[in-house]
Amino acid sequence: MKKIYIVITHTGTLLSKIIRSYTKDEFSHVSLSLDIDLKQMYSFGRLNPYNPFFGGFVQEYQDDGTFKRFKNTRTKIIELDITDDQFDKLIKNIQYFKENKKKYKFNIKGMFATGFDIKIEKENSFYCAEFVKFILEESDINLNLPKLIKPEDFKEINFGKEIYNGLLREYRRYL
Repeated sequence: MKKIYIVITHTGTLLSKIIRSYTKDEFSHVSLSLDIDLKQMYSFGRLNPYNPFFGGFVQEYQDDGTFKRFKNTRTKIIELDITDDQFDKLIKNIQYFKENKKKYKFNIKGMFATGFDIKIEKENSFYCAEFVKFILEESDINLNLPKLIKPEDFKEINFGKEIYNGLLREYRRYL
């Protein structure tokens, strides 16, 4: 068995505040981490911490980029047990995205449409929650998530265990 981590966040950026204002959700972003230290954390988000509209596949860091810039980022971290086979598939699928990241775009229209219960899919395009759901399902990790997915939907994963809830910058002290 292996462990992976769903990292749900709210940074307090203007974009995250806009998302929160129409979804009324606590969290506005989700990432997938392959390790408890959050050193291998992946999502679809900002390519530049200062520009919310140019996004794509990103490797995120707890103490760099957008999370460094927004020090009061709130987070909930959920631990999932998966099989070795699922983990191997997950590594392979993430490696594919790393090698082909220029092929993928940020689905900004799809992200905003979820607030109005509308699903807009674009080929080779994801927002954060779409990506995390997609990469998990492609790795045979089925969490029975809704078709129209938001970061908030990851809070109540059936077989997940919440291991942290607080400021992201203080998470390492928790370990």
